[in-house]
Amino acid sequence: MPPAVPANPVTCVRGALALERAPSDEPLALALDQAQAGALAELLARDLAGFVAGAGDLDLCMVAAHYDPAELLRPGWPLHEELLQLGSRAPGRRGGRVIAFGTHEGTLPGALTPSPALAEGPLRLLPFVLSGAPEDVAAVSDALEELLLETGMAGAGTALLAQEAFGLSVEHARYLTIHDLCAMTAMQYEHAGLAALWPIVETALLSPAREAWLDSPPEPLLRYAQGEVRIAMLSPDAWRRRHAAGDEDRERLSRGFRHFEARQRQFAALLQAHAIPVTFAHCADAADPREELL
Repeated sequence: MPPAVPANPVTCVRGALALERAPSDEPLALALDQAQAGALAELLARDLAGFVAGAGDLDLCMVAAHYDPAELLRPGWPLHEELLQLGSRAPGRRGGRVIAFGTHEGTLPGALTPSPALAEGPLRLLPFVLSGAPEDVAAVSDALEELLLETGMAGAGTALLAQEAFGLSVEHARYLTIHDLCAMTAMQYEHAGLAALWPIVETALLSPAREAWLDSPPEPLLRYAQGEVRIAMLSPDAWRRRHAAGDEDRERLSRGFRHFEARQRQFAALLQAHAIPVTFAHCADAADPREELL
């Protein structure tokens, strides 16, 4: 009997060099020029080949720019897909190529420009893809998934070049697969009191054809389906019926409703940072606001 074909065959390895930065008021560069990009890419290629020998036989394509995790964790992995498309058009015989994209006259190619509005976070990511023959990619992918989260520290030369070129104060530099980054972000959401939202983001990233609900008072009510999130907008009376039935303390009710509205805005902003479309559904008079989200 022939082996089963995986439901989602591995077509490339999506990863990132993660730079944990110390707080600093020093100006930083979001992207490097082409010469610096090439030097950094050679160091990345050497590091990755040191983890898994087969990685050196794949094409490495990276951009010498750093991004917020939310810019990488978007449905369809658009940054990595852009790298794949740009790399596929690069000249040279495939297999073991090192392709780096930096700025030309201050501009990055394609849709690779990082968002300045998201540039202040403590974790900055330089995305890369490894591509090649499917069987080779699958073997390297499996090995990196097992290795990187525990042992994926970047080489000293790589970390130093990144620190000096970008003007970052780097505390740790390590490699992650996209799934490692998902796991790390899930923990960060939990530590920040946002654990309830992560399953919605994870569904949009990993199982976009599925449906997911957040229906756990006192959290906002929302539904992910067909690539977007609908959030139930409740009037004070509707909120009280759902969240604070029986409470007659007006001041406490007012504070609770303001907190609820702030939580809705926070969730919407986070979803939009992940490029997940958000629609607000007004459910003031609905007996069951869940019906308004269907």
